[in-house]
Amino acid sequence: MIAFSKRLISVPPSPIRKLVPFAQIAKKQGVKIYHLNIGDPDIKTPQVFIDVLNHWKKNPISYGQSQGEPAFLEALKTYYQHLGYLFVQAKNIQVTSGGSEAISIILFAVCNPQDEVIVFEPYYANYNSYAIINNVKLCAIITHSQNGFHLPSTSEIEKYITKKTRAILICNPNNPTGTVYTKKEINQLVKIAQKHGLFLIADEVYRDFVYDNQKHISLLDYIKQLPKQIIVIDSLSKRYSLCGARLGMIVSLNQKIMDGVLRIAQGRLSAGLIDQTMACQINNIPNNFLSDVKKEYEERRNLLYQGLKQIPNVTLEKPEGAFYCIVNLPVNNAENFCRWLLTDFRLNNQTIMLAPAAGFYQNPILGKKQVRIAYVLNKNDLKQSLQILAKAVTKY
Repeated sequence: MIAFSKRLISVPPSPIRKLVPFAQIAKKQGVKIYHLNIGDPDIKTPQVFIDVLNHWKKNPISYGQSQGEPAFLEALKTYYQHLGYLFVQAKNIQVTSGGSEAISIILFAVCNPQDEVIVFEPYYANYNSYAIINNVKLCAIITHSQNGFHLPSTSEIEKYITKKTRAILICNPNNPTGTVYTKKEINQLVKIAQKHGLFLIADEVYRDFVYDNQKHISLLDYIKQLPKQIIVIDSLSKRYSLCGARLGMIVSLNQKIMDGVLRIAQGRLSAGLIDQTMACQINNIPNNFLSDVKKEYEERRNLLYQGLKQIPNVTLEKPEGAFYCIVNLPVNNAENFCRWLLTDFRLNNQTIMLAPAAGFYQNPILGKKQVRIAYVLNKNDLKQSLQILAKAVTKY
């Protein structure tokens, strides 16, 4: 009998997508589903990108360059320099097929088999998938909803550092919690990385979505201080509603790292040529686009937060950035509740889809009564979703 690999079994299903079959059945039955399970924005993609698609003439569509198309790399260099990072050059950027590929490549680049990477749970579920695929162990340090999932003390973090620890990986602003780490917290991590000789990796996909007049503190502000150790993962997916374009980036001043990730990129040939050609327009987007999008998400955050607080026995901390929040529900098993929403519950032939939070924890028990909600729908749809959730919690 031919058997597949044992490690294949160890790759977990996505908590964001694992209930999709139940949603598909409901849709075939004519049920309208409000998707709060996945960070797929409904805000329109900037027209300058769409115009490239409308005027596409290149035929045949060839491979792109492995590092990234030269014109796109120059556009990215200009983008980062406009943010104030004048030291970023094209050689410091590797284009990837979305931020997800960037995560996988970096874990492979900085870790030997069975090395350890510190993360803070709850954490983005795909970190776990790519760690398993790359034979890397994630060491999860618990953060708590009571203080908005902010970081523990230096001494607590240092308890988890072993001879096998190679890196600390953060998501800032955070998916799934919406936490925005303060300057004090980033300083803390930089000092720990410096003291223990660790790589410090920041997933900054949601950098532009920080609310309540807070400021995002980027690791790019520190990269010249630790040029060999700091690595930034970025993506255009959320910022410009380009999830389907699959364009991510690795940014590092460590040339040996960049030379190595390019060799990996050569093995997978290239990111999409059409995607990159479209994204060359990144610096021609109207100046008010991101500020308007940020304002819209902040209004959605406020609406969702106030609505959830009015549902009896539902608790959460106010998210500070990104477009996610972790919500505590008055149920014994949130995954069963999420499945029930799709299979059994209807309000005017409508229901909602949520992501069970257990999959965002190394210890799933910690998220057993929680869900992650992505407030990527317009305010009218969010209001309807809140009504459905309130009725569903009461009935369940």
